[in-house]
Amino acid sequence: MLSVPSVVNQDPSPNLLDPAVLARLKGLRLRAERIVEGFVSGLHRSPYQGFSNEFAEHREYVPGDDLRYVDWRAFGKSDRIYLKRYEEETNLIGYLVLDISESMLYRSEGQASPKRQRRDRVQESAVSAPMSKLEYAQTAAAALAYLILKQQDAVGLATFDDRVRTFLKPSGSPSQLTPVVNAIGAGGEREKTSAGPIFHELAERLTRRGVVIVLSDLFDDPESLLAGLRHFRHRRHDVIVMHVLDPAELEFPFQQPTLFKGLESLGELLVDPMRLRKAYKEEFHRFQTEVAAGCRAQGADYVLLQTDRPLDAALTAYLHRRQARLR
Repeated sequence: MLSVPSVVNQDPSPNLLDPAVLARLKGLRLRAERIVEGFVSGLHRSPYQGFSNEFAEHREYVPGDDLRYVDWRAFGKSDRIYLKRYEEETNLIGYLVLDISESMLYRSEGQASPKRQRRDRVQESAVSAPMSKLEYAQTAAAALAYLILKQQDAVGLATFDDRVRTFLKPSGSPSQLTPVVNAIGAGGEREKTSAGPIFHELAERLTRRGVVIVLSDLFDDPESLLAGLRHFRHRRHDVIVMHVLDPAELEFPFQQPTLFKGLESLGELLVDPMRLRKAYKEEFHRFQTEVAAGCRAQGADYVLLQTDRPLDAALTAYLHRRQARLR
């Protein structure tokens, strides 16, 4: 895959529990208050609806209801169609799988500091993002952990690059937020992505059925990573793939001779991007389309998270699509 121009930021290792970030998380909760309960209950519905052992009551069938939940024994006794209703499952397990590999450090900085033009760059890109892919994914993961625990559900975490770096077993205790967020923001060396083998490993380690939420740029061989995601599905997990990308990776806005630097030990090359743009965009489009189609083919949700877009807006859009599909 073609790489984008990069100035590699030092690992920010942000303290996601500092007052500013806590305010941002609380702000996300307030701004998205109308969707938070729906977002998490939407996660409940797909993997757990109808699998609870706790029978609640019958209700009369109405056109459009799922016939899988018809109580045919009751129908035989009364000649009326009733559906079995179950208690809403309250022990959702959310497994956050966070990519912390070197490529996640990328951030386009075209308009980050308009009053201080940097002279050591060959060329500034025409787009910019307020944070790196890693920072965006960290914030998303911290927000999801915060929201899931607020719903009194359980959350676990795995971080990875070419190996599993952190693995926290799920817990529904409110105190779980501190170790989860600390692990999300932990520093350390970053290696290249090895998503496919990591997904296979985690699929064997996640013994309790739940919702696996992957946050990654997915810069790995599509066939390998899709096989890994399929392993989660084989283990009967619900899977949500949040594909975190910088706008420059999608738009390739560079026009002047630009130094392209591979973030995962791929070297660097000074080229004319005007001659490269068409091939790059075609290749990147093929990659993204293959990953998205592969996810959907196996019943996994695919969500594009672009780092210059507000996180709460992205979650809202995703929820609307998911709820429409589940109706």
